Amino acid sequence: MTYNVRVGSEAALQSAVKKLNQVRDEIAKVIVGQRDVVDGVLICLLAAGHVLLEGVPGLGKTTLLRTLARALHLKYSRIQFTPDLMPADIVGSMIIETDDRGSKALRFQPGPIFANLVLADEINRATPKTQSALLEAMQERTVTSGTTTHELEMPFLVMATQNPIEMEGTYPLPEAQLDRFLMKILVAYPSREELNRIVERTIQQEETHVEPVLDRAAIQEVRSVCRQVLVAPHVQEMAIALVMATQPEQREAHELARKYIRYGSSPRGAQALVECGRVLALMRGRYHLSIDDIQTIAAAVLRHRIILNFDAHADGQTPDSILSAIIQGVTKQASAA
Repeated sequence: MTYNVRVGSEAALQSAVKKLNQVRDEIAKVIVGQRDVVDGVLICLLAAGHVLLEGVPGLGKTTLLRTLARALHLKYSRIQFTPDLMPADIVGSMIIETDDRGSKALRFQPGPIFANLVLADEINRATPKTQSALLEAMQERTVTSGTTTHELEMPFLVMATQNPIEMEGTYPLPEAQLDRFLMKILVAYPSREELNRIVERTIQQEETHVEPVLDRAAIQEVRSVCRQVLVAPHVQEMAIALVMATQPEQREAHELARKYIRYGSSPRGAQALVECGRVLALMRGRYHLSIDDIQTIAAAVLRHRIILNFDAHADGQTPDSILSAIIQGVTKQASAA
């Protein structure tokens, strides 16, 4: 009996890995390179979280989500964030409807947030009040209008893009909203070879057709397989140690955290490390979470959850440079133990 369960689980694992590889192949028809970014977005979707992409305009962030929507046969919407965007432009509003007999009634008109994949484009160009309109939808998966609460359809992923903070006309995201993103992924410029392939595709006459390879039911199946990935106690301890090492007031804090971090990661950071790590382990064809999985996703999970102090900015430190030292230090301690 145990043998059958094990074989069944192995078959489910191989099936999930095969499906995810098919999605990657479809995305690769349109997106050149950016493998880490594609995997990061898929991890957030399967871990039921949201993702924040940071990079200068023109690196294919918008195209990525549109392509993912086609490959997964999901409803997609795009919200262009601007300084004059209002909360009702995102979640929807009450409108007055007149029927044939002239009687009037209020009806809720859903906004673009009512989709499976929502692109919040250049989110840091909108005012903090408008950015906050996303908070309930991202955390509770609901939208409240008046006294009525509307459920959002699953799966639900917000992929927000933001320009680097140094650019003009941007507002920093509130800490409460940043913490609701499972990952923050930095989108880099393509290499020379990748840029060459991008230009070649631009010259081609025929339009690339993306085939839908998964639907909502199949995504839920892969999600359920992800939840079967085992987390050993020592790997869980590693995730907790990483988060504790970023908190400057803790006894376990790393020396750079005490010197340069004003606020460390919240408990959501430890939850995100485990959840994202389990999906990554599955993508790598394993039913158990490893320390290597945690190390791979640690920077993307924690970089937006630590707030640096003035000394860090003065000394030219970045969240990534500090996290790199913390991850190295915690790994060394775990190996010694």
